[in-house]
Formats: sequence, C-alpha cells, structure tokens
Amino acid sequence: MLLQPRRWRQLMDGIGRAGRQVDSACSWRQPIHGAGGPGPRIEPAFSCLRRFYAILTMDDCIPKPRPIVEAVPKPMDRTSRRTGLIAVKCGMTAVWDKWGRRIPITVLWADDNQVVQVKTVDHEGFNALQVGCGQKKPKQLSIPELGHFRSKGVPIKRKLKEFQVSEDALLPVGTALTVRHFVPGQFLDVTGVSIGKGFQGPMKRWGFAGMPASHGASLSHRSHGATGGRKSPGKVFKNKKMAGQMGNRKATVFCVWVYKVEPQRDLIWVKGQVPGCKGNFVYIRDSWNKPPDVSLTPFPTHFAPPDEDPATLEALIADVGAEDPFQVDEEKK
Repeated sequence: MLLQPRRWRQLMDGIGRAGRQVDSACSWRQPIHGAGGPGPRIEPAFSCLRRFYAILTMDDCIPKPRPIVEAVPKPMDRTSRRTGLIAVKCGMTAVWDKWGRRIPITVLWADDNQVVQVKTVDHEGFNALQVGCGQKKPKQLSIPELGHFRSKGVPIKRKLKEFQVSEDALLPVGTALTVRHFVPGQFLDVTGVSIGKGFQGPMKRWGFAGMPASHGASLSHRSHGATGGRKSPGKVFKNKKMAGQMGNRKATVFCVWVYKVEPQRDLIWVKGQVPGCKGNFVYIRDSWNKPPDVSLTPFPTHFAPPDEDPATLEALIADVGAEDPFQVDEEKK
C-alpha cells in the first residue's frame, strides 16, 4: 500500500531514530587498539539503518501528489483512447428500419456508471480509470471493499472495471458516464463471459464431422478419432481440439454497430449478438479496428448541462442511408 508523504516521512524518522539509539548503545562499535596498533573499525549491523534512512528521505523517494484532473471537453486526436462503460445485457429483439430491413438488436443497460479511481503513470505506471456500475448494499461488501469506496467519496457500486486510457482522456473521481458517451453509428468492442454449455464432445464443441455412422464403427460415431502418434512424439500436444468444457470463457465481439442510444433509460441498442446470458455484465468501449470519428465523438466523455432533464431527451438513431437498398437500378440492370 502506498503511504501518504506525511506518513512516509514519519516512518523513516522512526527508522533513523532507532538506528541511532542502537548505534550509541553498542560499545564495541569503537575502534579496537591492540599491540599491533589501531584495529579495523567494526560497523554494527544496525548502522545500515541510518544509510537506508538517508536514501529514502530524499525528495525523489517521497511520493508526489496526484495531478489535478479537470472534467472539461477537449479535442480528440487519432492517438486518444477513451474509457469504456459497464452495461447489463437485457436481452435481444428485432427492429425494422425505414426501408423495411430487419435488424437483430441486443439491448444493453448502462446503469449509473461513474469514475471510482484514477490511476496515473507517476504512481501506478500507467493511465487508467476504474469505473463502477450499479448499486449495492454496504452489508454485502467486506471492510476493505467498503473502505475503498468511502476513501474515494463515491457511492457503493455493484461492479468495477478498469479501462486503460490515454493521458488526455483522464477524468476526475465521481464523474458520471452516460450512454451519450457513445454516438449512434459508431462501432464498439463488447467483452463478456460466454454462455457455459458444460462438457461437450468434439462435434458440438469444434464442429467435427464424426466417425462413420454405420459400417465399421462401434460406439464411436461421435468421437474425435486419434489424438497423436505412438512413440513419436509420445504425447498429446497442447491445445489439441478434443472434448471438454465449452463456453463460460471471456469472449470479445469486435465491431458491433450502435443502432440507437436512449439517454432517458440509459439504453444502448447494438446490432447483433454479444457474449453472455441475460442479466450478465459486459464491458463496452470504442472499437479498435474501426475507431470512431474524432469530429463527432465527445471527448473525454459527454458532459451534460446542469439544467438538463434526462426524462425529456429523445432517442438518437443511426442514419441508415438515403438510398433504398431494395430499389433496383434500371440502368445497372
């Protein structure tokens, strides 16, 4: 645990004081005189405490105060990396756009996201934001977990997640993160824990064709066959596709398109499927392969006006284009 500068100096003062008291109490620390003249000067083991104290009380070893982070809009460039959000998977549905195309939709609920902790290069070695989501009762937390929230002065959160960001994307503790952090039409990377399917065979787990269904196969119709040689190599190689646990692993779906953002209910409608069961937590952030438009994306996040009422805000829907995809071009035909 990193001590505060005042506590750090008090600790080092105590170590130095103890070393001086021990050195003065050691009478055998003085030079030894014998027949051959002055002998070598014997240093006690505790004298190293004074040298240790002198090194650690230097200004470079005292922790520096954390920089002041301001919650103000900034210009975004190509190297900027924003924080993400924690959401709850509500389920799937389908909608039809104005051209009549059916779009499969997954609804994500970003429940009361807030910055809980700020990590910087000077103290932790990297820039990151710890984001909390949801609510929880104090009796459901341990004493260290409860002290973490009380020391930061933020409400107790149900789920915590750390997102690494660039230095210009840092936000102060307590900053609210809403669904307007993302813009309709942009792409996201969604990470979650996939649905667990238990112990499955190779045909279901890896899509194997299986063994012959009739002649020459006895009780081995759905087996995977041979797994390796005999004496050479004499083992089964790692990551061999065999029967085993399927699902229940961390998975990421890349380039998920945002169809609609509802600030009134803190909902994000994305196209397609995302990992996890209904009610599971997922982590969403800007797509790495298809980064957002720097001219349209709020940076480092969206700051709502103080007099804004979220209940009066309308949903934001992505543009699906001005050309009918079902219209047949007579010239091209």
